[in-house]
Amino acid sequence: MSDTSATAPRNLLAVNESLSIPRSELDVRVSRSSGAGGQHVNKTSSRVEIFWNVSGSRALTDEQRLRLREKLASRLTTEGSIRVVASDMRSQSRNRELAEERLADLVRRALIVPRKRRATKPTRASKEARLDSKKKHSTKKRDRRDTPLD
Repeated sequence: MSDTSATAPRNLLAVNESLSIPRSELDVRVSRSSGAGGQHVNKTSSRVEIFWNVSGSRALTDEQRLRLREKLASRLTTEGSIRVVASDMRSQSRNRELAEERLADLVRRALIVPRKRRATKPTRASKEARLDSKKKHSTKKRDRRDTPLD
């Protein structure tokens, strides 16, 4: 698990320093996993699906909610929930941990605000290098042309 979740109380899912999701807001559903596993997979419900309603969450500020809706628009259900699934392991508890980690990572990445790009002017040396490159290219092309006979 991530290092931020180790410091959070058991009833909170730590996303980053400023956001923790109350586990009471998570809707956890379990079902049978698909794929190989023999008789075990046919008898146990080890696949875990976690839904978290972004629209109705009290853990988010309006700015965070807007950012998540914008960044995760393709992953949101019609009710405004994010769905995360884990069926990698044979253990339901391990799959739940994986699903929670994936949800926290997804939200953490979506909340990152990229730095604004500051426009810069090209240096004199870079301008000269560009023009020099153009001259060489032009000369190379000119030298390849057929010269008319007088």
